[in-house]
Amino acid sequence: MHVLVLNCGSSSLKAAVLESSTGKRLARLVVERIGTDGASLRIDSREATKLHAPDHASALEAGLPALLSALPEGARPRAVGHRVVHGGAHFSAPVRIDDELEATIRELIPLAPLHNPANLAGIVAARRLLPELVHVAVFDTAFHATLPNRARHYAIDRALAEKHSIRRYGFHGTSHAYVARLAAQHLGAKPRDLRLISCHLGNGASVCAVEWGRSVETSMGLTPLEGLVMGTRSGDIDPGALLHLMRSEKLDADALDVLLNEKSGLKGLTGLGNDLRDIEERAAQGDDACRLAIHVFCHRVRKYIGAYAAVMGGVDAIVFTAGIGENSATVRQHVARNLDFLGARLDDDANRSARVSRERPVARISEENARTHLLVIATDEEHAIAEEAAAIARDLDRVAAPRPIPVAISARHIHLTQATVEQLFGEGHQLTRRSDLSQPGQFACEETLTIVGPKRRIEGVRVLGPVRRADQVEISRTDEFFLGLDAPVRDSGDTKGTPGITIVGPKGTVAIPEGVICARRHIHMHPTDAEAYGVADGDVVEVAIDSAGRDLTFGDVLIRVSEKFSLEMHVDTDEANAAELNPGAQGMLELTEGHARLVRRSVLPPGAG
Repeated sequence: MHVLVLNCGSSSLKAAVLESSTGKRLARLVVERIGTDGASLRIDSREATKLHAPDHASALEAGLPALLSALPEGARPRAVGHRVVHGGAHFSAPVRIDDELEATIRELIPLAPLHNPANLAGIVAARRLLPELVHVAVFDTAFHATLPNRARHYAIDRALAEKHSIRRYGFHGTSHAYVARLAAQHLGAKPRDLRLISCHLGNGASVCAVEWGRSVETSMGLTPLEGLVMGTRSGDIDPGALLHLMRSEKLDADALDVLLNEKSGLKGLTGLGNDLRDIEERAAQGDDACRLAIHVFCHRVRKYIGAYAAVMGGVDAIVFTAGIGENSATVRQHVARNLDFLGARLDDDANRSARVSRERPVARISEENARTHLLVIATDEEHAIAEEAAAIARDLDRVAAPRPIPVAISARHIHLTQATVEQLFGEGHQLTRRSDLSQPGQFACEETLTIVGPKRRIEGVRVLGPVRRADQVEISRTDEFFLGLDAPVRDSGDTKGTPGITIVGPKGTVAIPEGVICARRHIHMHPTDAEAYGVADGDVVEVAIDSAGRDLTFGDVLIRVSEKFSLEMHVDTDEANAAELNPGAQGMLELTEGHARLVRRSVLPPGAG
């Protein structure tokens, strides 16, 4: 599928038409200096031409016909993918754009006053000029929706934080997600099996800890100002220093904003500018300020790498990407120095010779026998945005089946291996079937156990059969707090890196090192059901429920398809209580393939089904 990818900056517009599956670029448009007399338009590598472009709408009106006319015959785009910097707490994945979404992005402007207005201007203009296409918003913040609460919150007055939506959101998520996927492919592994640290180093720079495929820490926060030293942004700075400057220099908020975002970072340290290539050249000639700037920049990156390795309890690969990360061997050498304690040993020759491109996107720069891989990966946010937009466009070709889905309430329970069964109940013990469950072959057992957390214990937890290959304890959020655990929301069987717990039985006690999860809400389907609903194993949907008491739409519902399954949605007791669900509840599927992307809402009428 051909997709138009649109990225609107404050005074620029970049657009490209790509083949979504391969990332091949068919044509590219760049408009610069929008709003000035020096505005210019360039298609591919042709010479730039002057342009009257007082705003993004006029730039698109002039540029889009030129871009589309440069396409090969038959390559007209089906969808438009829009980069949007800030999605706030509303969006954990790309979303099809409608009037309601436009309004929501407008409401988020106070969180990203330098970025979201331009993003929104591009959306409004493109929807007017290309109304027949599917328009999709892809958010820089979406990948970081998985940040745990401990990483998400600032230690300020809670009421003020909630009132003004002050929390850590993170940015560059599209890039971090993309290079994490390529790193896993290069290493012959799945993202869920790796702990990665992604270093997106460009004029804007951030570091992200990707644990088992999820963002669990990132250096940018409420805004892109927090974290690393950047081209013109300060990154981390003592808030007390800012108060001191405001008082001593009589700076107001606007002046402080300009100082931190436009006059700091590498530009502030050198007094020259923000182009690292120039800074490296001057440093090689003996310029002390430029040398200091490089050292400060690299020190900050290395400090975050060490911190994130501690957060994840180790690291399998460290990735360098974006303009500086992909091209500066000097920065990579300085950053990787003294990382031996993590098992990351730089190969100097490989580092100096590393070259990456879209055709060859990955280069290894660590020693061959190093425990932790050092990789240079060419990021491609345009390709990632095109893939996301194409996925949603394809979804619109599907029609969700009107048939309701039965909803079952899954109370806390335990899955055991045969070895653990025998440790808890005695040698040779076999689980005793108490009652069959709705899923074929699965049953509730007569056996119950006690689970013991750091704070409290819960007795009488039911064991479910048959035995499994790994021990797993599924609890609710209420149980989690009661026990004193920090259990993540995971798919069943995805227990790597989860907390352990002590299980007490009549004949023994077992302390499992990991395996405690809050189960992700999911729907079991037989392949015939999946075909009827137009979904596949691993898709993510929304389910609208009319509970006759508290209607609720559950997002981020995982589709699980197997010949062994029958149609049924599972939620835990907390979720059931929130929706006031009763036995026999039903829901209506809302196809969203991604992460809770709302396409349509069709609530089951009372008494239907």
